[in-house]
Formats: sequence, C-alpha cells, structure tokens
Amino acid sequence: MGKDTRTPEQKRADQKAQLESMHVQLTEAVEGLVTGQDWRKAVEFAARFRKRSFNNVLLIRSQHLQAYQEGRVPGPEPTYVAGFTQWKQLGRSPQKGAYKIYAPVTSRFASATPRDPDSWRKLATGEKARPGESVTTKKTGNRIASVWDVSQTTGDPLPERPRPQLLHGQAPDGLWDGLARIVEQEGYRLLDAPDAASIGGADGATDLRAKTVQVRLDLDEMDRCATLAHELGHLVLLPKDGADAVGHVGIGEVEAESFSLMVAAAHGVDTTKYSVPYVSGWASTVPGSTPAEVMRATGERVRQAARSVLDRLETVQVPDGDPPGLDREALRASSRAATSRRTATRSGRDRSTPQAGARPSTPPAQELGL
Repeated sequence: MGKDTRTPEQKRADQKAQLESMHVQLTEAVEGLVTGQDWRKAVEFAARFRKRSFNNVLLIRSQHLQAYQEGRVPGPEPTYVAGFTQWKQLGRSPQKGAYKIYAPVTSRFASATPRDPDSWRKLATGEKARPGESVTTKKTGNRIASVWDVSQTTGDPLPERPRPQLLHGQAPDGLWDGLARIVEQEGYRLLDAPDAASIGGADGATDLRAKTVQVRLDLDEMDRCATLAHELGHLVLLPKDGADAVGHVGIGEVEAESFSLMVAAAHGVDTTKYSVPYVSGWASTVPGSTPAEVMRATGERVRQAARSVLDRLETVQVPDGDPPGLDREALRASSRAATSRRTATRSGRDRSTPQAGARPSTPPAQELGL
C-alpha cells in the first residue's frame, strides 16, 4: 500500500464525507424496518452480534447483504466479524471489501470537583492531571472503523463453538432457572399463575407495587421462558431515574417483547412466533423524535439490557459475532501498551526544542475533527 499523501485538511474532508455516507446508509437501513417481521429479523440478527451497537449491527447487516447481492460473499448473512488486527491475531488475512462501522473517539478529562458537570477540562495528549483531580474518559465523537466477515478472509481455520440444540417447544437447559434467579435479584418474587384467567387473560404479569412476577403454569416450557423473559424485560428496562413507568406504554411493550426475542434468539430458539406491532404504530409515538430515532434508541436499549442479562446466565448460547479464539483483552493490553509508548515519545518531544517548521503532534481524534 502506497504512502498516504493527503493533507490533514483532505483527510478531514474525506472522513466527513464517509461519515455522511454512513449516516445515509444507516438511515436507509432503519427506514427499511417497516413491518413487525422486519423488526423481529433485525433484533434476531442483533442477538448474534450483541457485543456491537445496534447502529453498527444495522450497518454490518446492510453492507453484507449488498455484498451478497453483488456476489462478493457466499451467504446472505455474516457469521463472524472482526477488525484487521483481530483477524491477523487469528492467523487470517482480510481481503478487499471491508465494511465500515462507527468507532468511538474518546478523550481524557480531569476535574477537582467531579460532581460539578461543568468542571471537567479536557487533557491534552500526554498531559497528567493535577494533584487531587479525578480523571475520566468520555466519548467525544465518532470515527470510521473497518471490519470483515470471516468469508472475506483467508488463512487458518477457526475452531467450532458449541451451539444449543433444541426440540420444538423445548427450553434451553438452565434458562428458566437463570431468568428466575435474576428476577429475584431485581427484588421481585416469582409466582405461578394457574391459567390466563387468573391474570387477566395474559401469559404473564408484573406488579410493580407488590413486586411480584407471575407466569402461567399451563404453557409449554419454552413459552414459559419467553414469558418470563418478557416480564424481566420490563424490570431491567424500567427508567432508573424514577420517571413515569407508564409513559409510552406501547414502546414499553415493544421493548419487553424485543428483549425476550433477543434472549431467545441468543439461545438458538425459533423466534417466528414472536409478534411485534407494525413499526409505524409505535415508533411515531414519541414527541420530538423521528421514527428512525425512536427505532435506533429502542434497539440499542434492548441490546444493552439483553446483553447484560445474557452475560449473567450460565447457559449455552449462540456465538456473539466474535470469531472463536479471539482474545479481546490481549488486544486491549497491547493497544494500551502502544498508546503508553506513543505518549512517552510525544512527551519527550514536547520537552525538547521544536525544529523550525516542525508541526506539533496532534491527537488522532482532533486530526479527524471529531
């Protein structure tokens, strides 16, 4: 690959143009979720890439489908997705045709009075906090990152991960007990309801004041698990700031059902029985927000809540989109060490007298204009 001869201004302009193009692509992907089935498939897909943001899930899904339609990949859906360094760690080499996703740009901030939100000041690259100051890292923007599906790489074969094998109506081993344990950890009692008539014709019911969750006994075991997951979804998605829990009831039901759907999909359960209302019926109910904004926010809230619960379950789950054998912690440690070396080098240069015409070192996030 030849040397990049673009000026900083050209790099910023190119970066801005690519981000604008990605925003258009993301908007089109969101607006393509019209029916309840469209939403179900998107949430099911997100369950298989649950470590990534809902925005990035939609971008990967859209770009991979386009690549499949153009004959550049063998299947309509990706399986394992990772970045260049991650694939190289696994002995595989990415080819042309990377998918573009968002990656956060972060900066370090310091404050002597951290409870005052206006007191935080941004630290320059290599700058240390003053004695007594607290330090935190905050997201300050987005940059573009490249990822590849395994079908776009060549090299060493990947090991196979165990996948849940289920019969119709059968619940994954340990799912009910795990969900029940988390319900109790949330401070609620789990009760059996003999039938639908005993809880107003529903499959399950949550009483926020009595702090009880009821699930019908006369359902098959997977339907009981799905209902319990739905009720747990209400609990973990409740506003933590004391906001009115009955506001936007329609979206609350969509969130709880989507949460249950994602938990089920993460266990390899057939989700075609799940029913989500027509998207325009609930995504247009929030004043001051467009339907696309509501869908993106809802998808991300559900993803974060479901991932948190899935991480607390001791069950066999479908892969989360990371290639088998990928050691993210080792990569993070390597990245932190490289950052420390760069910071030490920059600090050494800052203490020396700059040569005539030398350009000051610029943090990558600032150079990108984010």
